[in-house]
Amino acid sequence: MKKNIAVFLLIALIAVFAAGCGSNGTSGGDSSSAPQIEGLKYESTLELEYAECYKVFFYEGGYAAIRIADGSDYLLVPEGGKIPENLPSNCVILQQPLDNIYLVATSTMSMFDKIGSMDNIRFAGTKADGWYVQECVDRMNSGRILYSGKYSAPDYELLISEGCDLALESTMILHTPEVKEKLESMNIPVFIERAAYEPHPLGRTEWIKLYGVLTNRLDEAVKAFDEQKKLAEELDDFENTEKTVAFFYVNQNGVVVAKKSSDYVPRMIEMAGGKYIFENLGDPEKATSGVNMTMEEFYAGAKDADYIVYNASIDDPLKSVDELIAKNKLFADFKAVKEGNVWSTDKYLYQAANENGQIIQDLNEMLTDPDLEKTKFMYKLH
Repeated sequence: MKKNIAVFLLIALIAVFAAGCGSNGTSGGDSSSAPQIEGLKYESTLELEYAECYKVFFYEGGYAAIRIADGSDYLLVPEGGKIPENLPSNCVILQQPLDNIYLVATSTMSMFDKIGSMDNIRFAGTKADGWYVQECVDRMNSGRILYSGKYSAPDYELLISEGCDLALESTMILHTPEVKEKLESMNIPVFIERAAYEPHPLGRTEWIKLYGVLTNRLDEAVKAFDEQKKLAEELDDFENTEKTVAFFYVNQNGVVVAKKSSDYVPRMIEMAGGKYIFENLGDPEKATSGVNMTMEEFYAGAKDADYIVYNASIDDPLKSVDELIAKNKLFADFKAVKEGNVWSTDKYLYQAANENGQIIQDLNEMLTDPDLEKTKFMYKLH
């Protein structure tokens, strides 16, 4: 009987520590879910309110264990700190200071900018003309941040010669595993961020705390997150307008790409007081965020939407409703077009993951102010 109880407790402990998305990691001062690391004494766990895809456990001396939802383990070692012995073979060491980061996950740049950690970025996987974070553009133009190749073709020689100490990648790197292996073979640790898999919009924004941990700016990160949380929570008691919204763009082949219903954008529309026009679009189990539709399919599902928002963060921004209709004449028959409720995002939206609270506010203003022409991230088309 005692043996069975011991086995049950061991399984429960492993489940808590290995949990991915679905557990918010808010264990407070409870050390039961913290990794036992030889020579290190557990102190506390990073408090997370919405993020479910990572956990951070703090130890005396400035050490931190990081667990990502995909099962990846990292140990953050403070500057001058010794690497503990007998670590699991899959544990990746991140030795501070991390001040020569190769940032490929574009949605994270704004977070580093917000918390004052741009000095930690030395390399970028996007050229200067592909950024909408002005501080990044300025630093690339002045040579303080170097373009070092996209995720699938990094400039290995440059990364080595300049002393890259971390490759911060999106999940796109998983399509080119040989690149990840090459970087690791050169002793460049690879960190794959998974903020895009967070089920709640504020969960995506809460990844700013993790980057605060990596760059010793956690206080700044907590403050930045709290600002966005406050903006979103101001609408907690807002009565839903019942107005429907379609969010999409048209690709080069004339195919409409709409957000699937389980994506974070429909969730933000709901939090803003609206309803996403598609209730069950796309497979929630698949990692993709968009669903390809023929124009006829999109017309059938979205023609009666009260508002349509063109996703210019993926496509080129539109200047007028006529430009939208030029993509397909069927748009002229949409209710939102006839009633003058056509909006477009700007290009910066995708790179502004640190401001999801503001984006929710923008959507709410669009839904409630008929005279509104522009918000921080969106503008009305005429």
